[in-house]
Amino acid sequence: MDDPGQISEYGKILLMAIIGILLVSGTMLLARFLAPKNPNPIKLSTYECGEESRGTSWVQFNPRFYVIALVFLLFDVELLFIFPWATVFGQAEFIAADSRWGWFSLIEMGIFLAILIVGLIYVWKSGDISWIKPQHKTPQVSVNIPTSAYEAINNKSYSLRDYQEQSIEAELANKAAEPVKVGFKPRFKKPNTDA
Repeated sequence: MDDPGQISEYGKILLMAIIGILLVSGTMLLARFLAPKNPNPIKLSTYECGEESRGTSWVQFNPRFYVIALVFLLFDVELLFIFPWATVFGQAEFIAADSRWGWFSLIEMGIFLAILIVGLIYVWKSGDISWIKPQHKTPQVSVNIPTSAYEAINNKSYSLRDYQEQSIEAELANKAAEPVKVGFKPRFKKPNTDA
């Protein structure tokens, strides 16, 4: 490695990073110039995971997702430590220099894994990983409405409107142009002055 013309190990990593950045930027620029541009309401609408988004984004979120994410992160970091450990201590030079290196590194990694497994067992036994499956029950409400009225509503066939390419602003403008109908007109009684 005395030859200054050779690239060091860090130089190779830097070269790979530069090539990766250039390839990603190049494909993004190519897509920007070559891709067709046809914006319409369907393409511009929010679409996530096969569902059209409706309502607010402030919804209840099960906190167990965070526990699962933390457990995944824990074991992901574990692999991050195990891989360099295996490559460094698996070299023949270390084992040939002193045979105790192998046993020392094996016991050290065994302790590391045992700590992580104890944490996993604790999370498992506390019930944070197991999901509660809901039992679907039909709600029972004591009201004076007959069940046949509910069945009539549930069995009725409703017509669906097709997607209209009319924007919300146009719909609001159409509604604003219509005259406002007052549904309630108050009537005041005149006081009786005959007496």
